[in-house]
Amino acid sequence: MEVKIVKTEVPEWHRPSWDEYFLKLAMLASERATCPRMHCGCVLVLDRNILATGYNGSLPGLPHCYDEGCLMVNDHCVRTNHAEINAICQASRQGISLEGATAYVTNMPCTNCAKALVGAGIKKVVVFTNYHDTLAEMFFKEAGVELLRLPMPEREIHYDVKSFTSAIPWEKEQ
Repeated sequence: MEVKIVKTEVPEWHRPSWDEYFLKLAMLASERATCPRMHCGCVLVLDRNILATGYNGSLPGLPHCYDEGCLMVNDHCVRTNHAEINAICQASRQGISLEGATAYVTNMPCTNCAKALVGAGIKKVVVFTNYHDTLAEMFFKEAGVELLRLPMPEREIHYDVKSFTSAIPWEKEQ
């Protein structure tokens, strides 16, 4: 058997950093949101392994804001759980500890979500946008949770099946 090393020249190839990768996954999770007032996504990660994800959405089996309208109390929609709470709940249902994990969130957490993240054992939060009227930064600082603000990752997914020599597109995509 002949073995060769073949190096393919790839123009302008960019491999996302781990932070960019997990933030882009949080962006993708946010596309599942069911409340038009805010689309937010959260990915909980430990040692570069995804533990749980969440997005702004109604309680399981209950109506969605997009279907029934927002349930407003004091100018806040209370029909949905925030992405961070849904991610924490997903981990809890699976019996997954979040101690020492990192939360990648599209938006700065609200005050209650910040407290929940601290209480769940999250040690680092990475965001790319702010959120109004939140005490998150104060609670993170007091609890020793690292807060990292990064630029929003690019929104495009770079996957050009036609350029990969081993991939064969479906007939419809050719």
